[in-house]
Amino acid sequence: MLQYSPLPARHYLRPVTETPVADILEAVRFSVLGPVAAVNAVLPGMREAGTGTVVLINGGTSVRPRAGYAGTSIGFAGESAYGQMLHDALEPEGIRVRQLVVPGAVPTDDPERGPDAVAERIWGLHTTPGEFRAFLSPLD
Repeated sequence: MLQYSPLPARHYLRPVTETPVADILEAVRFSVLGPVAAVNAVLPGMREAGTGTVVLINGGTSVRPRAGYAGTSIGFAGESAYGQMLHDALEPEGIRVRQLVVPGAVPTDDPERGPDAVAERIWGLHTTPGEFRAFLSPLD
């Protein structure tokens, strides 16, 4: 199983009209090229085994862009598109590719949205076939 869920840099969370090209490029490298490289590293072994799971985890801007969060809105959308394509291409080979959208922060003291809930949801995405995208909680 591969889980890709690095925390984005704070400067990815700038308004679209104030975000320089270099920051957008960095966000795309982080959110699109990062998972491509990670998947390319593990995919041969998954194919050889005939099984495996890739779980991409990111925030709500992956499905609902926000003008105040240009880097994640653009980068996460690209990651989401990549994941959806992988899901469609690899499902016939027995390899699951799933996305977990986690809107907002993960509070440590919330049993429904905290770390234990996230871990349980990731395990479920790994062990249970389903649609590409799942949400930890509804988008506001």
